[in-house]
Amino acid sequence: MQGTGNDFLFVEARDPDERAWTALSQAICERHYGAGADGLIVVLPSDRADVRMRLFNADGSEAEVSGNGVRCLVKYTIERGIAKPRDSRVTIEAVHGILEAEASMDGETVTAVRLSMGPPRFVPNEVPVIAEMEPVIDFPLEVEAQRLLVTCLSMGNPHAVLFVEGPVERYPLAALGPKVEHHPAFPQRVNFGVAHVSAPDRMEVRVWERGVGETLACGSGCCAAMVAARLHDLVGDRVEIEQVGGMLTVEWDGKGDVYLSGPAEFVFEGDWPEEK
Repeated sequence: MQGTGNDFLFVEARDPDERAWTALSQAICERHYGAGADGLIVVLPSDRADVRMRLFNADGSEAEVSGNGVRCLVKYTIERGIAKPRDSRVTIEAVHGILEAEASMDGETVTAVRLSMGPPRFVPNEVPVIAEMEPVIDFPLEVEAQRLLVTCLSMGNPHAVLFVEGPVERYPLAALGPKVEHHPAFPQRVNFGVAHVSAPDRMEVRVWERGVGETLACGSGCCAAMVAARLHDLVGDRVEIEQVGGMLTVEWDGKGDVYLSGPAEFVFEGDWPEEK
């Protein structure tokens, strides 16, 4: 499945530890010798929500959450009959807590998903980031002899957002992304977003994702970028965010949950051969 180009492979399981998911995600997400994806999502039963998920990045590391991945998961579980929406709503158990999503339906088909990502977290040890300020705004980061002023927060996973004056497509993300991801200020690594605000309701964003590299879209990264922009008084409560893979909508009133809206699509399905 893909959500604005951010693609995931889905596997259903009964036991969260029934397979070596790290090894499987590395093999199956490899784009040349595997099926190819940004991550592997394991669909599991839940005692706390309609469905439980575990997410493994392409490098095998386990991630807390993915906004695009959860939106795809909602479509997957509804259309496969795993979850039955109540008032168009489905709950998802992720590593960091319970998420709630609202599905737009056309008959039995999910056409779009509006996901509550929960409130942003600004306490440094909850991001986590080694910093002595709260919130962590314009935090100076020394990278490759450059001084980057980043805003750090958690959307259930750690983010550092850098605002740039020109188009984000010109930013050397491939060169600096890995340096920021592995910077010692981030004990659990970090997702690095580069953002440009073109209007109070419009932004451009590119994200270097922890454990993946640059992706065509990053839902939690867009949420983090919008929250950071609002902290800087650059945007209003609702922003359309353009990424390479398409548009997402992020809403935040400055005090409650962050909401992420956008499409999700099936791409293909098939069998993965068991190792001999």
